[in-house]
Formats: sequence, C-alpha cells, structure tokens
Amino acid sequence: PRFRLINDDPLPSDWVGRPWALHNGFLASSPNSEWILGIDADTIPHPSLVCSLLETATTEGYDLITLSPRFILKYPGEFWLQPALLMTLVYRFGAAGEIGSSAERVMANGQCFFCRRSLLEKVGGYTSAKGSFCDDVTLVRNIAATGAKVGFLDGANILKVRMYEGMAETWNEWGRSLDLKDAATSAQVWGDLVFLILVQALPLPLLIFSAWIVGSGNTTLPALIALGLNGSLVAMRIGLNAAVLQSYDRSSAKGAWLFWFSPLADPAAVFRIFLSSTRKPKSWRGRVYGG
Repeated sequence: PRFRLINDDPLPSDWVGRPWALHNGFLASSPNSEWILGIDADTIPHPSLVCSLLETATTEGYDLITLSPRFILKYPGEFWLQPALLMTLVYRFGAAGEIGSSAERVMANGQCFFCRRSLLEKVGGYTSAKGSFCDDVTLVRNIAATGAKVGFLDGANILKVRMYEGMAETWNEWGRSLDLKDAATSAQVWGDLVFLILVQALPLPLLIFSAWIVGSGNTTLPALIALGLNGSLVAMRIGLNAAVLQSYDRSSAKGAWLFWFSPLADPAAVFRIFLSSTRKPKSWRGRVYGG
C-alpha cells in the first residue's frame, strides 16, 4: 500500500513525542528510497506538492527543503495575534526564500520536510533533535552544519495549514516554541529577545510617546530623532504586514480586518517569546513531560 499505519514503540524518557514518531517513520521507510517527505496531519498539500519539491531540489541542488505555508485563520483574535507572532520569526531570521544564513541561523518548518535519505542516515535520523520541542529547526540546523544545502522556501501556493483553533490556543501552543531555545545557544536566545524588544515591541509605544513630546513643544534633537527613528520602524512593520498578507487564507474568516491591526499585538507577541524563553514546556499536544 502507498500508505501504511505503523505503531511506535513506547516513548523513551529522553525523547519528545514528535521527533520520536518521525524517527520511527523514517526507520520504517523503504531503504531504497532517495527522498524522505515528512508532512503534518493538519496540512492541506496541493496535488503538485511532491513534484514541485522534487523539481526544485533537483534543479537548484538542495539536499533539504522545508516550506512556509499559507495559514488558514478563522477567528478575529487569530488575525490580531498570529501575524505578530509570525513577525517575531521574520525579524530574527528573515522571510522564506532568503539565502546565505549560517547554520545556526537557518530557519525551517517541519510541517513540510523534504530531505535526501542519505543525509538523514548520515545524521542518525532524528536522534540529534530527540529532546527538542522545536525539532524541525534543531534537525535542519544540525544538517546545515554538515555542509548540506538547505532551503526554507515560500510554499504558500502549494501548502496550507490550520494549526490552532482560536487566539488562546495560538498563544499557548505556538507561542511556547517560537523562542527556538532548543535549537540555539542561550546567547542567541537572549540576544534575539533584546533585538525583538528594540525593533518590534517598543517602536509603537515610543512613537506615541515621542509624538506627544514633540507635540507638546519639545523640538530638541533627541526628541526629533526618537520620533523619526520609531516612526521609521513602525512604517517598516506595517510594510512587513502587507508583505505577509499572501501567507494567509481568509476565505472562511471572521474579522479578517483585524490583520491590519496586528502591529498593536507586537508587545504581547514579544512578551510571549520572553515567557517561552524562560520556561521549559512540561506538556505538549496532551502529553506530559518531566522537568
């Protein structure tokens, strides 16, 4: 059969559930296969997905490709919060399709993971990401460190995903892994957090404050510089919001207009990154973990 359901062995204490399941799927795959495709159950792939991946990998020489999807959002709160959380990734690692990142700054999305079998065999399958709650980024960065050509590409036209139901679930479930601390050093995590505070969380409040200062008659050079700098950062954020619009499926949405107000959620989004940076997840998708 083209599709075969398999049962994993009991989860070892030093593994997280998702990489354990993926590792077992890899071990059960045909040893004669050239490529391994990992795809999440909540995705909606276009019929041309596999052909597109294979053609791109062959013509552009990729050893591993992951895709950014088109997000299916349905409720007002999602449209306000989710783009702000997504923007924390864009600010730190750039948009999908960017090239030239060092191995430790490579971005990835395991919802669609296309990799040469020989490469996965070389790194021992998913073992290097066995304890990671962001196993996709951890594994891809480990593979990139071997010298393989990896790509994080725009897949909005061939992959859709409905990740979470509502704003609260988006905050709790997606927000807890966006710090990527399991795929980075402490210096990277905290350096990125400071960067997000400066370029995403503070500009809008500081723009309002500096505009009030200047409007009150304080036209000193520091006040004008603060107004101009924060105004530029807010304008850039609005431009980035427009740029990611194509990454959203709004066909069944309520309150989609709140997407344009997502910059107002930026301070909350960065605060969520701070919270996840300081906490180790103790539960994930219904499974409870120790420590």
